[in-house]
Amino acid sequence: MAIIVNLDVMLVKRKVSSKSLAAQIGITEANLSLLKRGKVKGVRFDTLAATCEALECQPGDILEFKPDE
Repeated sequence: MAIIVNLDVMLVKRKVSSKSLAAQIGITEANLSLLKRGKVKGVRFDTLAATCEALECQPGDILEFKPDE
């Protein structure tokens, strides 16, 4: 089972920089970079909600489930 993080795709679609998003949602650019690369074990719901609000999207636009084949 794998959770795919499509945050980089949403940033491009919304024409928002990582630096700008990090400032809007109140996390460091380094932590946002880890999140974008899927290098985190979890995401706080308030961070996910702030991200969705800033990018005007749904959690499913950012996170995707891919079952093992």
